[in-house]
Amino acid sequence: MKQSVSVTIAMTIVAMAGTRLVAREQNSFAPVIRAAHERNQNLVAWQRDQETREQALSEVRRLLRGRLTPGIAAQIALLNNRELQATFEEIGFAEADLKEARAIANPRLDVSARFPDKPPSGTDVEWGVVQNFLNILMIPLKARVAKEQLVAAQLRVSHELIKLVAETKSAVYRLQAAEEILEKLRTEQAVQSTSLSLVQKLHEAGNVTDLQLLQQQNEYNQSRVEIAQAEAETRALREQLNRLMGLWGVDTDWQVEPRLPDVPSSDFNIRGLETLALVQRYDLAAAKAELESAVKASGLEKTFRWVGALDFGIDSERQSDSQTITGPTFQFELPLFNQGQARVARAEAHLRKAYAKFEGAAVDIRSEVRELRDKLISARDIAQFYRNSLVPIRAQTRDQMQLQYNAMILSPLELFIARRQEIAADRGYIEAKRDYWVTRSELEHAVGGSLSRNAQTFSKNPIQN
Repeated sequence: MKQSVSVTIAMTIVAMAGTRLVAREQNSFAPVIRAAHERNQNLVAWQRDQETREQALSEVRRLLRGRLTPGIAAQIALLNNRELQATFEEIGFAEADLKEARAIANPRLDVSARFPDKPPSGTDVEWGVVQNFLNILMIPLKARVAKEQLVAAQLRVSHELIKLVAETKSAVYRLQAAEEILEKLRTEQAVQSTSLSLVQKLHEAGNVTDLQLLQQQNEYNQSRVEIAQAEAETRALREQLNRLMGLWGVDTDWQVEPRLPDVPSSDFNIRGLETLALVQRYDLAAAKAELESAVKASGLEKTFRWVGALDFGIDSERQSDSQTITGPTFQFELPLFNQGQARVARAEAHLRKAYAKFEGAAVDIRSEVRELRDKLISARDIAQFYRNSLVPIRAQTRDQMQLQYNAMILSPLELFIARRQEIAADRGYIEAKRDYWVTRSELEHAVGGSLSRNAQTFSKNPIQN
């Protein structure tokens, strides 16, 4: 099913892509498409026109017809989350800045007319055209700075994309666990109801004390409160998932896969995750691109610090006696009082800030990966303990007590207690599985979206234009 869904999505996105998705500026958004596919086997569309939006919505509604898995929910979010679409516009802003950096400034035309009050009565007309040549000289360096800023925008957008995938998967896992726990609680309430009915009959016969009856009533009422809380939590988790997937109205009537997957007995290789994260993380790569942009910007300011203005042009004047005077003009700002110290100091401050952010991000990423790696190992061990030891022992205990109850050795209250303990163990296992899968999603995001890829396969810069 997963393969067929991926094929269908791929065909749909290819149809979307066309000239609208990747038009003349296709290289600007193509790295983001590539990032989604390589890291999560997902596809995205920058919905810059109504037709692409309608095609994406059609695909979303097709996916909603089946039960949601973490992967399908993540794909819906990538196609339908409005905040993500707004984030894509950062690339549009960076594209515009790059075009502006490459553009030659328009020449300036000055025209003046003066009317004499005495003969000769000809009108004195003067005009001049001036071009800022300093701007032209700076175009290559400005374009390099803007190019680095575009790369940084692409990387930041790709990071937000990976983050949305992880958040959506985690939300699905939490919802699956909440629905499964709710089912267990309802089963437990049924047990409590049967136990309460039996205790009431025994109390009427004088075989149970008032205290035992009150205790059983308290257990039953407590189960009702827990069910109400679980139902409220389930509704809240559904709405959280609706927000991530950008759904409203009739589109919110979806169903999720009813069971969490079991925790695998053998997991991925946890060695080298820090190195993998440093290679894969798009936000770290964005910080590096911003650092490189700051380096180029600092060099730009130092190179042209002595030149504030450099204008060449031509000036012509038709005097009142009909004589025309034409010649070149030149304007140069004398750096007597301001040699660009403030601009250089500002650029150097930006450079130091970018370097500190880059180093800080690398330190934080390493720490985050170590923390989540240890948390994942602990969650897996706890889940395996529940599965291999606690849940089977509780089930065997209930079976043995059932036999003793049938032989009239144990009271029904003792049997009901064993049954509640078994249900509590099942609930604990569900929560342990939830913690494992949520932590795994968080770790995937922490290492850049993929836990299974070898760091050696990645290029130095995750985004190549």
